[in-house]
Amino acid sequence: MAHLTVGVDEAGRGPLAGPVVAAAVLLCEGGIAGLDDSKKLSAKRRGELEIEIKARCRWGVGEASVEEIDRINILQATFLAMTRAVEALGFEPAAVLVDGNRLPRWRYTATAVIGGDAIHPCISAASIVAKEHRDRYMTRMAREFPAFGWERNMGYGTAHHLAALRQHGPTPLHRTSFAPVAQLHLV
Repeated sequence: MAHLTVGVDEAGRGPLAGPVVAAAVLLCEGGIAGLDDSKKLSAKRRGELEIEIKARCRWGVGEASVEEIDRINILQATFLAMTRAVEALGFEPAAVLVDGNRLPRWRYTATAVIGGDAIHPCISAASIVAKEHRDRYMTRMAREFPAFGWERNMGYGTAHHLAALRQHGPTPLHRTSFAPVAQLHLV
């Protein structure tokens, strides 16, 4: 049943804006050469690998919205996105390997693997799909909210993003439960 082992990873737990995205990947027969933690790959290489993963493997993506993040907290929203990603696969995996040290409460047989995105190719593939999906979304949203530089910072709290937040105030995509955004309401 190892051939039905799915890797799961997320992108976007730390940013001040945008959804958290998770991906689940069942690797194709023979695997995919060059998989690694998405953060260790160039944007060009991640894009190439994402195309190959999506063409040859079974994959699913799940998101938790900014509203869900603010309502249930980022950890629970991450678990919700992971659950949605596994459900999007359309089959019941034999086992799930999740990058990190915590697992959602779900019906799947799962193992948390610290640093799993650099160890297990199925998690590496999920890491790539999740990051590429979220980055594309934030780049699209940067066109609607150009002051924040999301096409470069992907919603993370860079100096430019924080300065824009102070100057323009939060957008509907900002996580009001995150301290740098919440503190604007206290001033």
